Amino acid sequence: MVNTKVTLSGITLDNPIIPASGTFGYGYEFAELYDINILGSFSFKGTTKEPRFGNPTPRIAECTGGIINSVGLQNPGIEKVISEELPKMKKVFHKPVIANISGFSVEEYVYCAEKINAEEQVGIIEVNVSCPNVHHGGMSFGTSPQAAAAVTKAVKTVTTKPVYIKLSPNVTDIVSIAKACEEAGADGISLINTLMGMRIDLKTGKPTIANKMGGFSGSAIFPVAVRMVYQVYEAVNLPIIGMGGVSTAEDVLELMLAGATAVQVGAANLVDPFACKNIIEDLSHVMKKYGIKDLNHIIGGAHK
Repeated sequence: MVNTKVTLSGITLDNPIIPASGTFGYGYEFAELYDINILGSFSFKGTTKEPRFGNPTPRIAECTGGIINSVGLQNPGIEKVISEELPKMKKVFHKPVIANISGFSVEEYVYCAEKINAEEQVGIIEVNVSCPNVHHGGMSFGTSPQAAAAVTKAVKTVTTKPVYIKLSPNVTDIVSIAKACEEAGADGISLINTLMGMRIDLKTGKPTIANKMGGFSGSAIFPVAVRMVYQVYEAVNLPIIGMGGVSTAEDVLELMLAGATAVQVGAANLVDPFACKNIIEDLSHVMKKYGIKDLNHIIGGAHK
């Protein structure tokens, strides 16, 4: 027997596999295909204060080893998520979930965090700091240690649940941002969010997606994720949820060796809706193959 259980901020997961925000809806869409209670948890679709239709179409472009998307945080807004989506989700998923929240000002983050904190099924609040700060020239909160820390501190004042800050890889020094979040009171770090990418249509000579650029995800970014998780693990004393191009059980073990306690699976769900199920079913076999009896023994193992 192997032990696949891991613990994030006092919450025990049956396994470290977590579908990433924006790739798994609110769970019930996938519950039609398989029993999603086999998951460790899942991070539901990014939620903002106001409803968002998202960016203009086309907003998806394929590329080698991945996908570029510029969906633009399409969601019904925090009030409807709480009143309509979470009750539907609760019928099909019976474990604590991760609530992903976004905002365009510190006040919006605080509003969403306070609202979602009251929801019993939410185990962890994941704060996406990749949004543009509308009060400071549109630069992403996640590209500045000071801005990321300000969001962290503000959210922590209105929540009792663990707060994980989801970091953008589109920076020159991710370590300084992770450290700033730790000093501001973060309970954990999620990384990496999507890289910035772009495609140009040869027939038209114009950008393929309406927004010109978008988030680049998929297996091609996995080595970047491993590198950044490794760097952040060395720098902070916080649990890490690793993500970025994960598509196999072997990828999960590699990210855990780099320092992740749990692992999110994103773009793979868009290619194969059974991706997480397959990884979970394969995990114990791959652990046995590499002589791993307990996943907790390999977290950060590459640093020893």
